[in-house]
Amino acid sequence: MTQLPTGAHATVARVSAQSVHAGNSTLERLGELGFIPGEPVQLLQRGPGGREPLAVVVGETMFALRWLEAECIEVTPV
Repeated sequence: MTQLPTGAHATVARVSAQSVHAGNSTLERLGELGFIPGEPVQLLQRGPGGREPLAVVVGETMFALRWLEAECIEVTPV
């Protein structure tokens, strides 16, 4: 998800740990928030310097994600 330009729409392809710091609890949390394969997402805005937090919409709900969390979400641009 971190590679999407601001305002871009995409579909969640998969959620997987991209860092040793992103464990099962991070992946479970993302799934509970609705980041599951096939779900539509949009990157609304990035934090200062283009980094975190990332404001994203999954389904109809807005969340602020840390960079570590956003890296775990692989998307397919629409």
